[in-house]
Amino acid sequence: MTDTADTAPGTTQQAAGDTLQSALRNAVEQELPRTVADLCALVKIPSVSWAAFDPEHVATSARAVAALVREIGIFDSVTVTQAGIPGTAELGQPAVLATRAAKNGRPTVLLYAHHDVQPPGQDEQWDSPPFEPTVRGDRLYGRGAADDKAGVMAHVAALRALLSATGGDLDLGLALFIEGEEEFGSRSFASFLTDNRDALRADAIVVADSNNWDISTPAITIGLRGNVTFRLTVSTLAHASHSGMFGGAVPDAMMATIKLLGTLYAADGSVAIDGLTSHDAPTPPYDESALRQETGLLDGVAPIGHGSILSRIWSQPALTVTGIDAPSVANASNTLTPSVSVQISVRIAPGQSAGQAAGVIEAHLRANAPFGAHITIDDLDTGEPFLVDTGGWAIAETRQAMNAAWGVEPVDIGVGGSIPFIADLVREFPDAQILVTGVEDPDSRAHSPNESLHLGVFKRAILSEAFLLGQLNDRTGH
Repeated sequence: MTDTADTAPGTTQQAAGDTLQSALRNAVEQELPRTVADLCALVKIPSVSWAAFDPEHVATSARAVAALVREIGIFDSVTVTQAGIPGTAELGQPAVLATRAAKNGRPTVLLYAHHDVQPPGQDEQWDSPPFEPTVRGDRLYGRGAADDKAGVMAHVAALRALLSATGGDLDLGLALFIEGEEEFGSRSFASFLTDNRDALRADAIVVADSNNWDISTPAITIGLRGNVTFRLTVSTLAHASHSGMFGGAVPDAMMATIKLLGTLYAADGSVAIDGLTSHDAPTPPYDESALRQETGLLDGVAPIGHGSILSRIWSQPALTVTGIDAPSVANASNTLTPSVSVQISVRIAPGQSAGQAAGVIEAHLRANAPFGAHITIDDLDTGEPFLVDTGGWAIAETRQAMNAAWGVEPVDIGVGGSIPFIADLVREFPDAQILVTGVEDPDSRAHSPNESLHLGVFKRAILSEAFLLGQLNDRTGH
């Protein structure tokens, strides 16, 4: 005899879940052409948030996003708002904030993405104009097509599907925060959180601004490196002098800079600064051929560093000289250069504070300045690394949703880049579980010419989020 009192409730719950997933699949599929068209309309807006670009484009982008969010009809409030930049009288770029109160003991989820984009770079390096979205094969090309207007549209499309599949019968609490200056350092982010703390308070936060393992395998980002960036100026002379007359007797700033920069690296190319730490974490299989394919490493050029390749990218510090102010080749003369400035970007491994890392970097530079060269460090900016607590209910729900949407288990990944504002989220909402997901894949080339979005990945990312929100709409006891 079957004990229906024990088995029926679980069976009924599973059947209801299967029915909802089927409805969500149909809704995502039917709305996909509209979703891609709306994404293309956003990509056409050149919403570069950097100071040298027209801020009206970012404002136009914010208004367009707000219109899409209002159109869903799911939020109690949708506004375009700005917050102050600490230490200045300026306002940050406009962001979109939308809220919906939870009911009947359901959790509240904060959905984050950003609508601003990187500068396009040189147009001639693009195969199609950066702000004219173009589909070639399975990919949509354009600046912001992946990073992060696809993240914006993943939220919008998942909410549309959820509304369609449930007929509007929702108890889930929602907050939506679409930032307007992530690519320019999130300068007003901390103020925005403080100003809107009650509206943004949530049990789980979904940050849709990361990668997937490949076009067939989803990923949850559980580790992010932090960053320390600064300008280093090396000076050796009060004025320029003729290199033939005095070369060989006095050090010019270029020589001193080259020698000083050389002390930052070990023989294998890894960072050689005492006090910078690494994080010990397992990494999935990833070989040198994959690295070469994804980065364009030239034949005969060897990778740098030690340990597994992914540990070098996810869990060890890295240092890059990203710019240099010195006489150009076109303007070169036989002169001893008195002063040289370089921009340095250091990625900090999870587990080390950015402030402590900045201190040991400065100590190294001052201790190793050759010939007594004078050095100045300014324009210092830091961002904290982050490690996700993988033991919470929200991670478990996300894994379940991704597995259902993609048909494979998600991979836990680290990311070599940084998302410093996550430290602000942790500070303001210490009890919230943070989920870092995304729509990109290894060929998306975010920040680079020919940035693109794989449309299959996009569809599955939308479906994953729709499944997650559907599951949480039925969840109590968070």
